[in-house]
This record gives sequence, structure tokens and C-alpha cells, in this order.
Amino acid sequence: MICFDLEGPLSPQDNAYEVMSLSEKGRLVFEALSEYDDFLALENRPGYEPGDTLKLIVPFLNYYGISEEDIGRVSEGAVLVSGMKDTVEQLRKMGQRVRIISTSYEQHAHSVGRQLGVDSGDIASTRLVLGELTFDSDVREGLRQIEKKILDEGRSSDVTAMLDELYFGSGLFQQIGVEVVGGQRKVDALLRFAAEVGEDISSVVAIGDSITDYKMLREVSGAGGLAIAFNANKYCLPYADVAVATLDGRAVLPIIEAFKSGGRGGALQKAAELESDPAELESGYGYLLEMEIRPVYSVIAENKDLKEILA
Repeated sequence: MICFDLEGPLSPQDNAYEVMSLSEKGRLVFEALSEYDDFLALENRPGYEPGDTLKLIVPFLNYYGISEEDIGRVSEGAVLVSGMKDTVEQLRKMGQRVRIISTSYEQHAHSVGRQLGVDSGDIASTRLVLGELTFDSDVREGLRQIEKKILDEGRSSDVTAMLDELYFGSGLFQQIGVEVVGGQRKVDALLRFAAEVGEDISSVVAIGDSITDYKMLREVSGAGGLAIAFNANKYCLPYADVAVATLDGRAVLPIIEAFKSGGRGGALQKAAELESDPAELESGYGYLLEMEIRPVYSVIAENKDLKEILA
């Protein structure tokens, strides 16, 4: 079984960012909330998981009058990472089950899944029904004040204090009632998918790129499976067995093929071969393994450049 994160490995669109950008002021608000999300995740705030940005923005989506239809409409413009549709097809020909485990809202995850031919039942993502959510005047006033502060100052210490009070001081975070599939919830989804088909985690490949994926990569690697960091950032890289920096999703295929035929040792050996002689592939690729020995920051920089090209 091959479990993909969606945003990054499969499609470059940051759907929540694009949806928030439907409001003139939403782009800056989203950027501030995304930084706040990193702060909460690194602080290990109880009950908070990486990727819960998609929960934090829900009151703002309501405040801006953004609908589920808007989310789906924005998603229709999402493109796939080059070569990824062919990659999924090749994996199926190899007899591999393909699953998507994403923090993205269902509307976006299912839209990208349709492009790839992945059934909705094989996708774990964040369920959001905006029509069921209402927020009182006090919350809306708090949102207005935070928006103004963000526009004036960016994510300052004052903004952080205001966000803490709104979401956690007043209990709004729990009241929102949206469970984002990130962090440990990605692990839970992967374990559920594996159990449904009776597959041991040691035969699973997990592919991710960000802080929302590190627990999933750690779980799979720790069980003897293969964890691949795909154009990944510094929060994800240390938990992977192999890192791939590429403009073409097909770069993961030789690594996965080697894993399926020769286990993790085979995958690492193949990565070493590709690292020393990437010319055998159709395009230029960068591979990284033995991350505890080699410095990762040059690869992070390379991956950052690739993300900018893909954006």
C-alpha cells in the first residue's frame, strides 16, 4: 500500500490558502494563522495537531461568507504534480493499493482524487460542512479585531495573545467541531487503511512533505516500512528513510519498486545508486539518505527552490 499526502506530493495547490484568498484580506490572515499553527505545533499545545490551521480558519471562512461550493470551485483549478498521474497508474500496475491521507478539506481531496482515479473511500481528509456552523456576535467581533491587528502588524506577539484568547481562552477551538486529518490523525488513518486490507505496516510506503506528515513517516519507518520525504521541509526530512527532490513525481517509482522487491535495504541501496548517478532517470533528481550523517539543509534549500517552481 502506498499512502500519499496530497498537497505537495500530488498537487502543488495550497487549497486553504487559495480559498481564504477569495477575500481581499484573507490571504494575510491565512499567513498569520499558518505561522500561529507552527507555533502551536512546536509548543505541543495539548489537543493541537500539526495542520489544524484548517480548523483555525473555519470561523474566518464563515466571517468572509465563503461556502463549500467556493472550496470546490477553487479546487477545480488544481493541477497535478508533473508525472504523478502516470505514477499512480504505474503503482496500480505493480499491484499496489493507493491511498491519499490529507489535511485538505474533503471538497479538495476528492476533486484531486478524481483526477488521479482514487475513489473517495480510499481518501482520508477533513470533513467540513460550513452550513452547519454558526458563530455569535462576540466571536465575529473577535475575528474583526484580529483581522485588523494582523493587517496592521502581521503576526506580532499581540496577535498571538489575541488568537490564544479567542481560540483557547473562550473555548472556541473545541466548539468549532472540525477534526483535521493531520499529525496523529494521519497515523490513525494509515493504520485504518492497512487494517481494512490486512496489510502489515512493514510493507507500507508513506510519502509526505511537511510538519503534518512527520508522525505518519515516523510510524511507517519505525515499523520497517518506507518513509519518503518528497520535496520536503525541515520538519519532515529527519523522519524519512529517503528524500526525493524532483519536478516529476515518477522519481519515486524506482525507490518504491526497489522497496517492494528488496525491502527497505533495497530501497536505500537504490537511492544510493540514484544519488551517485541520477542520469539514468529521464530528468534530474536529487536523493538523500542517511540523513543523520549528511547535512540536510542543502537539500532543504533545493526543495524550497523546487516548491517555488511548482507553485
